[in-house]
Amino acid sequence: MGDFMRQRSKRQEDSGLGSVLDVLLANARLVLGVTGAAVLAIATLAVKRLIDRATSPRDEGDPKAEQKTLEESWQDLALIKAAPNPTKKQRREDLSEPLLAPARPPAPEPRVCSAPLEPPRLEPIPPRCLTLQEKLLSHYSSRLAVPEVEASLAPQLARSICTQLQRFLRSKCPELPFGNLFLSGALLDGLGALAADHIHIMLPVVLDTVLWSLIPGEDTVVRNPQYWMIKRTDLEYFPRGCSPWDRFIVGRYLSSNVLNETLHKLLVASINWPAIGSLLGSIIHPVVASQELKLEVKHDQVELSITLFPVVEMEDKVLLAAPPEGLVENLWLESFYKAEVSKVKELDAGDAGARQHCLRILNGICKSHPTLHKLSGSPLTHIILHLSATSSDWAEESLAERFQEVLEELVGYLEQGVLPSYFDHRINLFCELLEEEIDEMGFMLYRAIAEPELLLKEQ
Repeated sequence: MGDFMRQRSKRQEDSGLGSVLDVLLANARLVLGVTGAAVLAIATLAVKRLIDRATSPRDEGDPKAEQKTLEESWQDLALIKAAPNPTKKQRREDLSEPLLAPARPPAPEPRVCSAPLEPPRLEPIPPRCLTLQEKLLSHYSSRLAVPEVEASLAPQLARSICTQLQRFLRSKCPELPFGNLFLSGALLDGLGALAADHIHIMLPVVLDTVLWSLIPGEDTVVRNPQYWMIKRTDLEYFPRGCSPWDRFIVGRYLSSNVLNETLHKLLVASINWPAIGSLLGSIIHPVVASQELKLEVKHDQVELSITLFPVVEMEDKVLLAAPPEGLVENLWLESFYKAEVSKVKELDAGDAGARQHCLRILNGICKSHPTLHKLSGSPLTHIILHLSATSSDWAEESLAERFQEVLEELVGYLEQGVLPSYFDHRINLFCELLEEEIDEMGFMLYRAIAEPELLLKEQ
């Protein structure tokens, strides 16, 4: 009876404890959530079992009961360890917020097939417009200037050949009083050589002024003041043979043709040019078919043409043995080259002018142009000298303006067909030009006045 009452009392306590647990679990589900309530229920059940075992009587003599009690205790402890960890407890503020519907994943944006992006277009930088002066300087430096190696090597070769020729003439013709040979030409004087391919060797012919005199060109058969004759005088007092040059006389006049023919034979047949060429590291041979006294020189770095000119200087005149084509053999051409170079340099030194620079550009352009090549040299120099008398501003900054003025002056002289020499106005430097050549040159230069770039184009 006592056991029955204890069991009934126990059931009542269990029933009361179970009611309390049910209330706790129901409220815990609201507070802790489903997972937290499940964990709490398992832990509570395990604790309840432990309390029951601790309060229930145990058979002292039953070892199995003690063993069972330990096993059940370990099982209850395993239940507690195996229970999942409760999730983080939610705050009261979170529970009061309305439940939100699960967010839908963002719908994928429709793929648009677009054309490949073109690289950004870079606007081309417009080229800077060059002034006429910049174009002239650029044209000269890029196309007309002689390379430094050639400009230095060509004169060296020419001087060496000049020295060898001087030695030969003094040993072969000691009776002829030739002066000291010297070089000449635009390459040496810096007045517009297009290439290092041509140099003059001047061979002075020394005359006794007592035995020789000059006859002006107007008094000769050609009536041309640029050509002179050299007459043998006082034959009654100083008969032939008194002058070493009497062997070259034709009709009492020193014949430039006869002198040239004699020198031509010496150059072709009497000088050992192969030996001289090997000494200078080059190949030298005379031009046999030419009426001029010419040598062709070939070197590894330069090819050179050398022309020999016998020259007479008397009464402030410089006369070359360069007669015109025809039957007249005794004429000597008056040369103003030395005076031209000296005057241009003198004017530039006086006002720091750019006449030489302008002349180099003009000579280079005309020499390379098929229509204007006969204007290069003396005609251009004399036009610049004429223009210097009226235009005083020859500074470097005014180079383009002077260039155009030279073109205008050229057109004017070509229209007249006459270009008077700066040193002798009786001499017409256009006298050897044909009428057709003058028309072609004038038309080309007339167009170039309005469009100077025409002269800078490659021909």
